[in-house]
Amino acid sequence: MSDPNASMAAAAPETVEKETYLGSDLPPAPGDKEKSRSLWSDAWRELKSNKVFIISLVLIVVFLIMTFFPQVFTFGKDPMACDLTKSRQAPSSEAWFGYDNNGCDVYTRTIYGAKASILVGVFATLFTMLVGGFIGVIAGFFGGWVDSILSRLTDIFFAIPLLLGGILVLTSFPSSDSTNLYSEVAKVVLALGILGWTSMTRIMRSSVIQVRNADFVVAARALGAKNSRIINKHVVPNSLAPLIVLATISLGGYIGAEATLSFLGLGLQPPVISWGTMINDAQPYIRVAPFMLFFPAFFLSIAVLSFIMLGDAVREALDPKLR
Repeated sequence: MSDPNASMAAAAPETVEKETYLGSDLPPAPGDKEKSRSLWSDAWRELKSNKVFIISLVLIVVFLIMTFFPQVFTFGKDPMACDLTKSRQAPSSEAWFGYDNNGCDVYTRTIYGAKASILVGVFATLFTMLVGGFIGVIAGFFGGWVDSILSRLTDIFFAIPLLLGGILVLTSFPSSDSTNLYSEVAKVVLALGILGWTSMTRIMRSSVIQVRNADFVVAARALGAKNSRIINKHVVPNSLAPLIVLATISLGGYIGAEATLSFLGLGLQPPVISWGTMINDAQPYIRVAPFMLFFPAFFLSIAVLSFIMLGDAVREALDPKLR
């Protein structure tokens, strides 16, 4: 005869095993595993539901289309086609924004003026990001006397106002060929970038200092990784978020700075069309033809506002404390 206790003992593991996987205790299916999350994925999930981000992004896309495909909005009109008999005529069905002092269509010139202003803002931002980011990484990662020298150099340039430095550079090196759009843009980009990199350096340096002693950096150094690999693979990717936020906000500031320099007659020079030069040309006629100044100034304000709104939305998405 078989022992009943032995039979129950043999059946017990099977019973426990079956009860272990009942209901919610069933093991997850291979396809049900939660996707890995990161700072950037969480930020994108937050941005998709942010109305400020969506509005600013739509406005920026419109301005980018104006920059690279102005014919879409002007229906093939030439911004240099002028008729003095229509000088300072008010807005009408023929010219939505009226005519300027030379009889040129203000609407067409406002659309074409976006190209120079946006290009200056984009390239000035890229220039300051590359220069300031590189110096900030070197100063923050190595520290010591390298950090001291680069920090003091940054403080010297930071003490000089951006517009004042731009005026000094542009008056010291006048343009030789004002008919070339890209040479004019490069001149203004250099004038703004020479002093604009300091803010990028300071924010990148502080971000790198926080990351350089992280566990994954210490582990990479313990495994024998070189400094160049640690910087490229670990430090820089984990320090870019504050730099991107600052760059997005600064882009709008550079567009406004270009308009200011062009309004003073020191930035982009005619026949290059920009919002700043249009405001400068319209300033003497603000009482008799205010529309000449209002429309380019309005487009300039919306462009600057859209980039600042985008920067604020990105900052809120990347900073968990602000969510």
